[in-house]
Amino acid sequence: MLATLIAFAAEAGVKSSKTLFYICGGVLVVWALAVSAMGIRAHETFPPTKSAARGVMAISVVLILAAMASAVITA
Repeated sequence: MLATLIAFAAEAGVKSSKTLFYICGGVLVVWALAVSAMGIRAHETFPPTKSAARGVMAISVVLILAAMASAVITA
């Protein structure tokens, strides 16, 4: 259904706003900088536990998927 709507919008010449992609991409960049700063500062103990590592990975995956989805949606 979503693919059909995207294809229809592309054929109709409707320009979509890229604001969603810019917001998702910006949030991902800030997250990446924060994680890398924490990793550099405490490289031997970051993340401190396995559950914290899973949390960092989960947040990263969600932000990456959001950026990818918003890029496709606003294309």
